[in-house]
Amino acid sequence: MAPLTAQKAYLNAKGKGKRKAGDIDVDDDDVQQPKQKRNKQRVLLLSSRGITHRMRHLMNDLETLLPHVKKDSKLDSKSQLHLLPEIADLNNCNNTLYFEARRHEDLYMWATKTPNGPSIKLHVQNVHTMDELKMTGNCLKGSRGILSFDRAFDETEWGKLTKEVFTHIFGVPPLARKAKPFIDHVLTFSILDNKIWFRNFQIMEKDPLQPNGPPQTSLVEIGPRFVLTPIRIFEGAFGGATVYSNPEFVTPASVRSAVRHARGDKYRQRKEAQEETSKRKVLRKRDEDALAVSKVFA
Repeated sequence: MAPLTAQKAYLNAKGKGKRKAGDIDVDDDDVQQPKQKRNKQRVLLLSSRGITHRMRHLMNDLETLLPHVKKDSKLDSKSQLHLLPEIADLNNCNNTLYFEARRHEDLYMWATKTPNGPSIKLHVQNVHTMDELKMTGNCLKGSRGILSFDRAFDETEWGKLTKEVFTHIFGVPPLARKAKPFIDHVLTFSILDNKIWFRNFQIMEKDPLQPNGPPQTSLVEIGPRFVLTPIRIFEGAFGGATVYSNPEFVTPASVRSAVRHARGDKYRQRKEAQEETSKRKVLRKRDEDALAVSKVFA
């Protein structure tokens, strides 16, 4: 390295012309390597007012699973969704998970890339939190998880888009602030009946019945678990043109209304049957003969 350093100093002192590429042999260490792109995904997690205890526990479980999540206070009004991209920008987040509660029993989840979109609105059903399940599995807090997507995601356009958005949101960056350098669980997303089923499994490398035996990889469910029904996919953040609309989705309010109408139909049919019975009794009394048994032996 000494002759090379002396030659560099001589050329710098003289300042004559520009050096050609073939004049000086440069080591590989002196060449600047291109910087690798860092995964800087950060997720803002918040909800609307009116959530129940089970919805709140589900949010706490997701916050535990995803160490790159930043939690914010509740949004006061459901009509102010246009403020969410600004809130995400203030928290230095480029993804948003927003839980919207309606009538204290219906839960909707918005998975959004901020500030430009797209946005996916999903209906959350069959929620079971970690405290309810009492599963035997366990994972380290702050550890990273492997994302496993069903093959059905690649068969449809909305499935491909949903897979990409979920990869950004649920994929923990290796250099996240609260993340630990361990991978000990698997987050699975499966499509069945046009619904997305979420499960969380622990990776066990030893058989618990034979701790000193040979290594044997197995999966044990941890929790939480829930089912997502896609409703719409919007082009922008929390709005914009509709990219996809699920024609099979029926709102839970309309389902409850149909159940009430069915109960009302049963009640109406029973009342109509009672009226018919009473009319027949009146007609029988009119048709009785004067020599009827009830009148002769009265």
